[in-house]
Amino acid sequence: MLTTLTSAWANLRTRRHLFAGAFVAVALGVALVASMGLGLAAAADPPPGKPQRFAAQPVVVMPHDSLTVEVDRGPNRARDTKKIPYPQPVDKELLGELADLGTVHRDHLAPDAVGVDASAAAVREVVGDRAQVLTGAARRLADPGAERDAQAVVAVRAMLGTAGGVSAFVAVFVTASTFAFVVALRRREFGLLRLAGATPGRVRRQLVTEAVAVGVAASATGCALGSWGAPLLARALIDNGIAPTWFTVSGSGTALWTSWTSWSYWASWPFQLAFWTGLFVAIAGAWAASRRAGRIGPVEALRDADVDADVMPWSRRIVGAALLSLGLGLTVHTLWTDPSALLKRKTYTTQPMILITAAAALAPLLVRPVLRLVRLPGAVGLLVRENAAASVRHTAAVAAPVLITVALAGSLMGSAESVSAAKAQEASEQMHAQLISTGHELSLARRPVPGVAAVSPSASTAVFVREEGTALVRSEARAVSDPAALAATSRLPVVAGDIRRLDDRSIVVNEEWEHHRVGDRLTVWLGDGRRTTLRIAAVLARGTGDNGAYVTMANAGAAPVDRIDVRLTPGASPATAAGALRAATSGHDVRVRTAAAWLDATHPRVKPQTRQGMLLLLGIALTYTTISLAGTQLMAASVRDGELRALRRAGATRVQVRWMLAGEALVTVAAGTALGLAVTALNLGGLAAALDLLAPGSGAGAGAGLGTGLANGLGNGPGVVVPWGVVGSAVGVCAVVAVGAGVLGAGWGRRNGVRG
Repeated sequence: MLTTLTSAWANLRTRRHLFAGAFVAVALGVALVASMGLGLAAAADPPPGKPQRFAAQPVVVMPHDSLTVEVDRGPNRARDTKKIPYPQPVDKELLGELADLGTVHRDHLAPDAVGVDASAAAVREVVGDRAQVLTGAARRLADPGAERDAQAVVAVRAMLGTAGGVSAFVAVFVTASTFAFVVALRRREFGLLRLAGATPGRVRRQLVTEAVAVGVAASATGCALGSWGAPLLARALIDNGIAPTWFTVSGSGTALWTSWTSWSYWASWPFQLAFWTGLFVAIAGAWAASRRAGRIGPVEALRDADVDADVMPWSRRIVGAALLSLGLGLTVHTLWTDPSALLKRKTYTTQPMILITAAAALAPLLVRPVLRLVRLPGAVGLLVRENAAASVRHTAAVAAPVLITVALAGSLMGSAESVSAAKAQEASEQMHAQLISTGHELSLARRPVPGVAAVSPSASTAVFVREEGTALVRSEARAVSDPAALAATSRLPVVAGDIRRLDDRSIVVNEEWEHHRVGDRLTVWLGDGRRTTLRIAAVLARGTGDNGAYVTMANAGAAPVDRIDVRLTPGASPATAAGALRAATSGHDVRVRTAAAWLDATHPRVKPQTRQGMLLLLGIALTYTTISLAGTQLMAASVRDGELRALRRAGATRVQVRWMLAGEALVTVAAGTALGLAVTALNLGGLAAALDLLAPGSGAGAGAGLGTGLANGLGNGPGVVVPWGVVGSAVGVCAVVAVGAGVLGAGWGRRNGVRG
């Protein structure tokens, strides 16, 4: 054991250039995980804000703003709770009882809560379970911005959770690839150890010991970097409009998060998770590579040429093929059973990871056929192609980060933009109105508006239904006052029934609902929490997921009218009608626009916050992969002095050698880009097939839809958008880093003749 430790320490001191890449890969991965963990911890426990609306009153009485329904959870009964959009106000009888305790303060702009000048105990005794009683910092829940802040925190949690998962995914593969490449560079060293009498177990123990030392040091460094970078991440989230302005990583405001010298700070779960994850990945990557090193025979190593052979064990081939089959199988199964699931963010964010993992695992097997397709002119071009094809381990180690970056950029951004574009197209197809009036608490004058043929006021609300008895599901809905006007101003994809038969005792649902047969009666809960039974009047197609339910105003509670759709008479001037409509409409923030302008404003390709979050996520992944890419190139250059010196002696000039090195880097980046685009084509092909199946009136089956999706996967075909700008930027950054590190690394060699 002592001999192993001594040998490992000597190797770490004398081969710093080889272990530097692994150290950087682990440290950066740990820093990313630690930063994301600190952000999640802050979002899970946000600082309690000060109440503003009833700051002077010690007690606030607020109606119940949630709906709780019993559901089945296995053999037991449980309670499922959902927020309701329009809770019923505090009833007059309760207000009278509260007035007997003390002065009752009401906000006439938002009469959903009241402040009471009385003791909390007395108020709770009077209120009972008829409403909520808020005291202290909880009074902030009655402020108008409390719900908005809560939604922003949920968005931060979702974004950081996704970013943390993607960062961990990238870190695992880059670290494992880096350790495998370090072992490949030391094959002759291990052969000499075997020739000197070292057993395979001794070689494996030495590698694992070195990995433990590198992992501990790198993980500790990464934790420090993560603590430094977490406030920068919070600031970036605020600047991009993802997080509220008060968001900080010191969410709880205690010494646990603010004292750098406190042991409890470093023992918190984000640092523990990041440190042990980094150490585990380092040991796992080294252990997988050490099994190959232990199988190197002394004679085999001594006669080994610079051409890589047997670069992929059968175990890795089997794992890669299994992951590829799993990824394709999941896509086909989802297309066959529930195509709409592929349009959900959780699915198109996580499911592509399987195919990316498969491609990264099979990269050493795939890069050589790709490189054989490259044809470059001249002697330098021949050297570039043959060197890249011969050094498969080096090529795969460089191509894997590029593959992951390109596939992530294409799959994540492409899926988000494709889904948003499909939703915008669907909304445009369903719009039959020419003018849209928006605002809050809108009302239209009773006198006729010149040039207007049909007017359909509506309000945003929600309905809740207990699906399969196991979950309370919320469905967005719109409440209308005139179903006939709704039919005149819209082209809803009705597959059964008639929306004009909608009344106060019925509802319009879509095919996604568990019960969607016309005439069936459903038990639902309305937006104000009331329970009622409604008959299904019509059924809409499932579409891209935005075909919500429709009810009448009688089933909308206190939901205010926020939109008026207007259909003009033939020959009417839109500008004149818009002016007349604006004059006849009363309410807050009234705005009249054409239907096209309203669609452009409310259905952008990707929401700004979503796009900024995606770009921030891809920027973090790109930064990590490019630094690791530079480390791999520098490690490879450190062992090529003899090869480059031989080229110089054979007559190659320094410029030719540099062109060769730059060409090798570019060809390798191109190979990784090609594999990444292939993975993107498969992911976007499945999404395009789902959009084709969900399009109204489409009769294509799952097989035909998948074929159509794959055919359009790398082009801007119907229903799919490829983010060429984002992908091109990622490839350009990777190319610049790979070329710069490769050429500069060789130029630092002492006796290779490149530096001159």
